[in-house]
Amino acid sequence: MYKNFIHSNPTIMMGKPVIKGTRITVELILEKLAAGETVDDILSAHPHLTEDAVRSALSFAAEALRADVVYPLAEVTK
Repeated sequence: MYKNFIHSNPTIMMGKPVIKGTRITVELILEKLAAGETVDDILSAHPHLTEDAVRSALSFAAEALRADVVYPLAEVTK
């Protein structure tokens, strides 16, 4: 489903994946959700977005992380 909403072009936002027809990056949407904003908050701040577009950003991110890549995380020592 996300392929209808997500686009990447080297001349737009340095090639970061964005919502088609906008300069709103998938990264920005994920950051807003991680900060505690709701989908409704994001839609209010960006009225030209749709709920499907926001959900497509999540779908895109999930698929990107499905790749066979290891993301080492530093362990916190106490």
